[in-house]
Amino acid sequence: MSKLVVKSFSISIDGFGAGPLQSLENPLGMGGMDLHKWVFDTKSFKSMHGDGTGGAEGIDNDFVTKGFENLGAWILGRNMFGPIRGPWLDEEWKGWWGPNPPYHVPVFVLTHHPRPSIVMEGGTVFHFVTDGIESALVHAKQAAGGKDIRLGGGVSTIKQYLKKRLIDEIHLAQSPVLLGSGENLFSDVNWGELGYQLESHVSSLLTNHLVIKKIDL
Repeated sequence: MSKLVVKSFSISIDGFGAGPLQSLENPLGMGGMDLHKWVFDTKSFKSMHGDGTGGAEGIDNDFVTKGFENLGAWILGRNMFGPIRGPWLDEEWKGWWGPNPPYHVPVFVLTHHPRPSIVMEGGTVFHFVTDGIESALVHAKQAAGGKDIRLGGGVSTIKQYLKKRLIDEIHLAQSPVLLGSGENLFSDVNWGELGYQLESHVSSLLTNHLVIKKIDL
């Protein structure tokens, strides 16, 4: 049975998942790239985004690897797909990742503005969902074929699914960075009342890995 999961989602000490002033040149906002330093030198990241050689093993690499296991679909908020706002006036934009994105499965992008699906190299197909988060989850479950669905973010999208108790498991990587502003994952959400609890935590040199699961109320 498919689960909706959040994997390897980096946040700052003060709870921000991205910095302010996102742009084409700065997709994670001011200071946002520092949240992800724990990922960049791992063997898994270099295999996916580099020449496939080198990279560190260990705790951080294990979490990156687990984040791509048993996935049949993804869900992304529109900001995770690109910096364009409003109607899709420029349909040449096909995401941050080039012709072969790292997903390799169907990806459902939340938006208020319709756009035809985009077939990319490597098995990634972007579908644009205009009728809400629950509809996107239904489509993702159908596409996943019993495998899990990874919710890629951003913060606003994760919080929408959280408040409806639709997320089964969340892995947060809390990096030793203070952003001070941006989108805060912890504001306006009572995780305990919603039935989420910390299952485990382990630290590496670069981040603190927190695994949170939904429990029965």
